[in-house]
Amino acid sequence: MSYKVAAVAAIVGAVAIAGAYTLGQQQRTASAPAVAGAPAGGQGTVHQGKVGVDPSEKFTHFRVGNRNVKKIYAENGVVWVATSGGVIRYDTRSDEYKLYDNTTGLLSNGMFYVGRIQGKITVGTYGGGMSMLDEKTNTWETFNIPDGLGDAFVYDVLETRNGDVWIATWSGVNRVRGGKLKDPSAWELHTVENTNGGLPNDWVYGLAEGKNGEIWLATEGGMTRFADGKWENWNHSRGVGADYEKVKKDIEYKSDPAKESLHHAQQKREMGLEGIDQAYNPNYIISLVVDDDGSLWCGTWGGGLAHFDGKQWTNYTTVEGLPGNHIFMLHRDNKNRLWIGTNDGLALKEGNSFRVMKAEDGLFNNTVFSMTTTPDGDMWIGSYGGVAHLRPVN
Repeated sequence: MSYKVAAVAAIVGAVAIAGAYTLGQQQRTASAPAVAGAPAGGQGTVHQGKVGVDPSEKFTHFRVGNRNVKKIYAENGVVWVATSGGVIRYDTRSDEYKLYDNTTGLLSNGMFYVGRIQGKITVGTYGGGMSMLDEKTNTWETFNIPDGLGDAFVYDVLETRNGDVWIATWSGVNRVRGGKLKDPSAWELHTVENTNGGLPNDWVYGLAEGKNGEIWLATEGGMTRFADGKWENWNHSRGVGADYEKVKKDIEYKSDPAKESLHHAQQKREMGLEGIDQAYNPNYIISLVVDDDGSLWCGTWGGGLAHFDGKQWTNYTTVEGLPGNHIFMLHRDNKNRLWIGTNDGLALKEGNSFRVMKAEDGLFNNTVFSMTTTPDGDMWIGSYGGVAHLRPVN
């Protein structure tokens, strides 16, 4: 893993609090490892780390304050960073940056998704629906529940090869036939109820299109496939996620969401997991990616990484070399390598083993929520508190 990384650029401080940023770019040296979750408002520091090459090389950190970086999208020298305090447009060529939040036309500051849909920068928000940016006028158009959206909480958006737009919400999944967003008759909402359980849970977190046009959906009740008008789903009882006995010693999060949420408590009861009081639910699928051969990878909540070859599931955990068993992010880069973002570091799958990168190697924080790579091989990795930008050695 050979990466050369540059001098620091820090997005400092009052990111969503004051609605403005200070972008400082400095040349410094330091010997301390990366500081995870550094407090908002402080000037950026150049940290040194192995980055797989030379301990003297530096890497770039972008601070976003006490915020999670949930999604990153890069194109043509511009990086869009979706955080829990707004979405940032950062032009790497000029160092120009802009924050979009509820003071600039969005209905919510919490961001789950950013990408291009129908040629427009699109964000999925936490309670503010789905918004699309007109970059010429710098204005947002929002689609919400009155337009047919299942819920104002939008976690993922997918534009398929046939032009349909799928929208993952916390009250089912929308399919907009032909991408006709302004045609109410084109909107469909699929839920547990109207699919007769084909969609196993209404909380939908991720979407991906398979090689034959099938749609894969990551939900809180397992993995789902929609193909030729039919639904099929898989949960732990059908092979998704490692058994509790295999992972219980390595579950880092000891607090159980089921103790705080009636929804999660009910889900555990439905899945027969009510006797487990740790943060473990292999039916809760957080991330997914579909390979060119049609096989599927998905990340579970405490049950590790699961791979489906179309017939059977294979599960990978810390026992097999992953740094953590909560899999928040999956990404295929332009060299077709699989990257796995976990609660305790980033892993690169190499055959049946994993190469691990942590804060001392260049990450901003060991909790990795998001990642993208550019055509020239730059890696942008989002964590709690900031983004690490790693550049490959030529």
